[in-house]
Amino acid sequence: MNIHEYQAKELFASFGIPVPEGGLAQSSEEARAIAGKLPGPVMVVKAQVHAGGRGKAGGVRVCRSIEEVEAAAQAILGMTLVTRQTGAQGKKVHKVWVEQGTDIAAELYLAVVLDRSQGLLTVMASPCGGMDIEAVAEEHPDKIFTTRLDGSHQLWPYQARQLLFGCGLNAKQVSQGVQIIQALVKLAVAKDATQVEVNPLAITGDGSLMALDAKVNFDESGLPRHPDIAALDDPEESDPYERKAREAGVNYVRLDGYVGTMVNGAGLAMATMDAIKQAGAEPANFLDAGGSANEDMVARGFEIMLSDSRVRGILINIFGGILRCDIVAQGIVNAARKVNLTLPLVVRMEGTNVEEGRRILAESGLAITRASSMLEAAEKIAALTRQDNGDRRDA
Repeated sequence: MNIHEYQAKELFASFGIPVPEGGLAQSSEEARAIAGKLPGPVMVVKAQVHAGGRGKAGGVRVCRSIEEVEAAAQAILGMTLVTRQTGAQGKKVHKVWVEQGTDIAAELYLAVVLDRSQGLLTVMASPCGGMDIEAVAEEHPDKIFTTRLDGSHQLWPYQARQLLFGCGLNAKQVSQGVQIIQALVKLAVAKDATQVEVNPLAITGDGSLMALDAKVNFDESGLPRHPDIAALDDPEESDPYERKAREAGVNYVRLDGYVGTMVNGAGLAMATMDAIKQAGAEPANFLDAGGSANEDMVARGFEIMLSDSRVRGILINIFGGILRCDIVAQGIVNAARKVNLTLPLVVRMEGTNVEEGRRILAESGLAITRASSMLEAAEKIAALTRQDNGDRRDA
């Protein structure tokens, strides 16, 4: 789960990490009021969306008066911010963060991230702050310094010092930096975070360190242990289809294509999407019904998929194991009848209770195209959806 910069900075402050003073505004009038309480004379207005690259897209503006802050907020609020991370559709800005400007002498990069290959948290530091870490890795790989925590999530001070001296900090800055790194690690461990990033970590004009930006991602499976973190979720930032799927207990990711897919198991889902692309079509979603799905969950997932106006046909690829084929079949029938399905539907089904599942589908009266293999199913749905390349809402 992602959170906004302003929320991450509030978390940083609670863990003793220095951040600029600021406030959240949802109108230009609120932004002006906040600016009037900041020291000035330089202030920054920042769009609050779950995406990086805001500055390049016009979502971060430096202001030198209260009037400029008000004008900047008015311009940013309501705009659709398009960055490399948002995709072409962009994200609408509903709120801005107004903060005190900082005298910046240099910028560093600092992060605590989960190394999934090792199952351990890793601390990363670089003197090339302000850049995407991917660009730093490509252009200046020798400028990225890393160290892993031990199995007890412990980072020793000497490890932090090595990272910071590698970034060219002096002894006083290293001393403050060690405290910041240890606080970032403490936050990550305490809140089940998979990423805690500061980019940039500024060296100010007086030589101290300040976190000018903050990005924190959390392991969603850990949210039940942290209701305070779960409460930070912003529904306006998530895809409405994905939000509905989460509420239904279904794993769903919306994609850019037009063939809806329902599969049980992440590996089979990935293979199914590959097969669809190989057949010359494009998947509209990743939908993993999982092994513990019940009839109602399958039906709700199916309804969510069909509610996407871009979907022109459905491919269901089920290998029954824990999730029985008859349960999936009944869920498909229930959902198709509820939404009055008129789209092409291809089903490939094998495994536990497959004959009963096929019987339910055959006796449903629905126009269902059967396939005996994944590749055959992909080819059939590609052929059935190839004739119509338009949006269903425009038909």
